[in-house]
Amino acid sequence: MTQYHLPTTTTRGRVEAKTAYLISSGDLRHSANIAGWPTQAALEEAVTAVFTGFGWTVVRANPVDPKTGHGFISSQRMGLEVFKNIPTDAPLIVAEAVWQYSHHILAGLRTHGGDILTLANFAGDWPGLVGLLGLNAGLTKMGRPYSTIWSEDFTDDWFVEGIKSWIETGRIDHDASHVKDLVDLPGGAERDLGGAIAHQLLTDKAIIGVFDEGCMGMYNAIIDDELLNKLGIYKERLSQSALYAEMLTVPDEEARAVREWLDAKGMTFKTGTDDATELTDAQLHEQFKMYIAALRISDDFGLDAVGIQYQQGLKDLTPASDLAEGLLNNVDRPPVLSRDGSRILWDGEALPHFNEADEGVAVDALITNRVWTAMDLDPATTLHDVRWGEDYGDEFVWVYEISGSVPPSHFEGGYAGASSWRQSPVYFPAGGGTIKGVSKPGEIVWSRVYVAPDGLHVDMGRASAIALPTEETERRWQATNPEWPIMHVVLHGISRNQFMARHKANHAQVAYAPDAATADRALIAKAAVFDALGVQVHFCGDVDLSASA
Repeated sequence: MTQYHLPTTTTRGRVEAKTAYLISSGDLRHSANIAGWPTQAALEEAVTAVFTGFGWTVVRANPVDPKTGHGFISSQRMGLEVFKNIPTDAPLIVAEAVWQYSHHILAGLRTHGGDILTLANFAGDWPGLVGLLGLNAGLTKMGRPYSTIWSEDFTDDWFVEGIKSWIETGRIDHDASHVKDLVDLPGGAERDLGGAIAHQLLTDKAIIGVFDEGCMGMYNAIIDDELLNKLGIYKERLSQSALYAEMLTVPDEEARAVREWLDAKGMTFKTGTDDATELTDAQLHEQFKMYIAALRISDDFGLDAVGIQYQQGLKDLTPASDLAEGLLNNVDRPPVLSRDGSRILWDGEALPHFNEADEGVAVDALITNRVWTAMDLDPATTLHDVRWGEDYGDEFVWVYEISGSVPPSHFEGGYAGASSWRQSPVYFPAGGGTIKGVSKPGEIVWSRVYVAPDGLHVDMGRASAIALPTEETERRWQATNPEWPIMHVVLHGISRNQFMARHKANHAQVAYAPDAATADRALIAKAAVFDALGVQVHFCGDVDLSASA
């Protein structure tokens, strides 16, 4: 009888009573994991103390590696190996004090049989809450039930009671009363506009260009073609090597012309001479070449929106893509000629850019651009990280920041209110400048497109960008990333904890309107587009549907 060498599978032990296992997904970049480990270790100590207080034991699924100096799961392969040590039915804590790559633990989470709890710090200096929101969105996409919670110091009653609930019931329930599913939009010009834009998109179709999708481990940010194509949107999958190759063909005089244009507009650049730690003119010169290259490749492929991944791959070759991204999203920007010199590319128009190749942002930015343009509004749109926030006076004011993709028209003073600082060497070894500034006060529409097991959804609502005193802005900058652009956001009718519990991404999309009434109408028109395309629309917070014209 023929005998084969049959494969064996790992035998996982049984979980002891009142025992939870703990893992922490980390960054792919060693420098980031080393920098964030002390904060992560402190978080785990505090969380373990809470469980100990209830008579529970917390077992770390993998020890700190003496070679790396940290205990983060830092690759997908490592994630597979760590999950071999976790009993399948064990209560599992995913604790995050840093940005994390969700795909490192995706395989283990998908098949894990025990209750899952995601938790994070709520702090400005280390973005555990940002990593948490991305992870939760991924769990939502895969249809894996989970509970979630966050805290500033892990000693407050709300956090402790949440842990007690999870221990006793396997659940933490959050208030979702601010969410209202779209039933029927009022008739009027906005609904007609939304229907017309949806019809055009389905009939004529659109193309989004993605330079190496799957950035930053954001499984949630990849929309399968079968879902995307139903909207009339198709992907052009591009290689970042092609972008870099195109940069090498851009003449120096064209890159210098971009710098001269920005200088004339009043934008400032915080430069030095140490390439390792400071922003240099040489780094900026390469960034301007990337801006030109991105426009020309987008023209080659007839793109309607474009997304650059950058953080992996290009980060080891060339300075950051952020400055180029912000310029692309702005209507008024340095002119770039087509290859044959016959025309200015996207003259008088924004080319929507979706930062970090987040395809939820791509769909949102494309539709926002078309709605705002049809309404004769500034179509400049951008994503922000939901970075942090604190009470100021009687309101909770969020800090929205992104590494550099904010279009200058969002700033107080436009280009004159914009400056460029070097990206952190911890994450950006080749440097490169941001577009830094303070977002102007005004009325905004925010939104997020995300994937759930039953298809595409969009959460949307209204908010106000507000002005804070200069010293408070500076304090918040220093508590987070002072090299990044900042927006002070007050969400309408949504508390901090409601937003955290519901939001299905680390990113939020924002666009301005000149006044509250116009913002309300723009929101209705945007909702009408999504509704006509078959995307499930959810209004979050205070939304005035009576504003329809």
